Amino acid sequence: MTDAQYAKKNKKMREENPGMASTKTSGTHPDRIKFACRFGAQDHPMKNDKGEPTGYAHALKNWGFSSAGEANAFCRKHKKKK
Repeated sequence: MTDAQYAKKNKKMREENPGMASTKTSGTHPDRIKFACRFGAQDHPMKNDKGEPTGYAHALKNWGFSSAGEANAFCRKHKKKK
């Protein structure tokens, strides 16, 4: 998936779901922590058969994470304990 394809798909998704949080690429905003906890726990490939980044990889990148492991570590560090 190219950057342009991802941007087009993401724009459509955000138009259909106006209540979605805007992306936070740094800091410890609660929306970023929630994203990290959701996406860090998933086991999706970062590249497709052609060697291009997947939508999953683009989403992580747009939220400021280079990998699922980095998002998962961020989640564990900043998630509020119950």
